Amino acid sequence: MMLVEEYLPVALFAVLALGFAPLAWWASRFFRPEKPSEWRNTTYECGSVPIGEAQVQFKFQYYMFGIIFVVFDLVIVFLMLWAVAFADLTAMGKMWAVAFLGILLLGVTYALKKEESLWI
Repeated sequence: MMLVEEYLPVALFAVLALGFAPLAWWASRFFRPEKPSEWRNTTYECGSVPIGEAQVQFKFQYYMFGIIFVVFDLVIVFLMLWAVAFADLTAMGKMWAVAFLGILLLGVTYALKKEESLWI
């Protein structure tokens, strides 16, 4: 019984957190304006008159740049953690850190080589 008493606030908070997004989406249907116009249905381009089609196919290279950016973000997070705890790491921990960075470097090198061959 003690376990239920300890986790009841956490369970209530989880239910509230999971229910907030659907409730906000449902409530927004009552507060949004319902006056469709040609101006509202056009694509917004910083106040300029839209030119061309709004749905454009992006090249694969842009997605590759995005993926590489995310990989570098992850590397920075791990490097910061390892820099803080580097003195306390064992030799095995340092070896795993270097192996992890090496694998990421190989992956980025492969992605850049593959991306380079797509441009040609």
